[in-house]
Amino acid sequence: MSKALSKMTLEELWKLFPVFLVPHNEKWNEYYEEIKEFLYKILYGYQIYRISHIGSTAVKGIWAKNIIDILIEISFDEGMEAVADVIECNGFIRMSGDSDRISFNRGYTENGFEEKVYHLHLRREGDNDELYFRDYLNEHPQTAKDYERLKLDLWKRFEHDRDGYTEAKSSFIKKWTSEAKRVCLGRY
Repeated sequence: MSKALSKMTLEELWKLFPVFLVPHNEKWNEYYEEIKEFLYKILYGYQIYRISHIGSTAVKGIWAKNIIDILIEISFDEGMEAVADVIECNGFIRMSGDSDRISFNRGYTENGFEEKVYHLHLRREGDNDELYFRDYLNEHPQTAKDYERLKLDLWKRFEHDRDGYTEAKSSFIKKWTSEAKRVCLGRY
């Protein structure tokens, strides 16, 4: 019998769910479209501003973790907790959050990853730097390849340290997100 995820230490979780990268897969867009349709259905009646595919799986042609990142932006008038409750009641696990940002996972089991794995980020409308970064990489293939190379270099070093992996990428992401917002001012 496997140990419940909630009873595992961080080290056990990182061992069970290592950082891993795979070549770009066109199915990622299909997985995103499926979950987007599902999310709009379960959140019908709530003030959803936008649902977006973010993260490396939304960037053409680069290696990525086989995890679909989704950003849901809700209206400032909408209750964050009410939306979060609906998401939790429909198969997502709340991982962290505060009054304006809540993160969820889906596809993690006591035996490892399911075929389709999702990270969902619930935010207020306009809290969407990831959209600028995604678009910039898609519009600047050399920068996307530089990002891919950085991730491949970090992969084995941080295979069992997701926080370290994320932190090691942060200066690259901040630099190019800032540039994207300068170049694409007002896009979102």
